[in-house]
Amino acid sequence: MDKKPGILKVLQAVADKPITPAPDESLFTSGLLDSFALTDFVTGLEEEFGVTIPDSDFSARKFDTIDKVEQYLEQKGK
Repeated sequence: MDKKPGILKVLQAVADKPITPAPDESLFTSGLLDSFALTDFVTGLEEEFGVTIPDSDFSARKFDTIDKVEQYLEQKGK
């Protein structure tokens, strides 16, 4: 299932602007997210997709690109 639209919706809400980064673009290097926004982003993902993301998974490496977020969410859904 394509989760990119939902991920983008959450990202746009956290960034508070209508952004459309490339699926493999770093959300941190590009300045769209920082360590403070990561918490809001993860909370939004939990609400959007009905998953629980443990604090131990709060890592910029796991949530660096839309592709990585989608892969992570697909693993959580199994």
